[in-house]
Amino acid sequence: MSLSDPIADMLTRIRNAGKAGRPETVMPHSKEKAAICQLLKDNGYIADYSVAGETKKELKVVLKYDRDGRFVIEGLRRISKPSCRTYVGRADIPRVQGGFGVAVISTSRGLMTGRAAKQANIGGEVICYVW
Repeated sequence: MSLSDPIADMLTRIRNAGKAGRPETVMPHSKEKAAICQLLKDNGYIADYSVAGETKKELKVVLKYDRDGRFVIEGLRRISKPSCRTYVGRADIPRVQGGFGVAVISTSRGLMTGRAAKQANIGGEVICYVW
């Protein structure tokens, strides 16, 4: 089965598993998905992730919940789609939810958050928003 937008599929799997109260979710692996998971882990949105399998790798994402059992991620939104790419310059990097969220941006130096891209003074493709 081929997907036209694997990043949107990843975000949807994380969103659905969180709403269902699942401890983890599994999806096909790619380097870009693993880099997004690393950013989410560094910013405290997921507990952990791991790559399993030899020939057909899978990405296992361990979700994070607060003390009351609510999913930490309130929202995930795909911005740049295969049908309509969204690029921003260094001065136009968006703030998500007034600075409480994270914009994942694909730059010439790899995937980074909007804050890191602004500090590095580079723009790129806006992949998604997480809050």
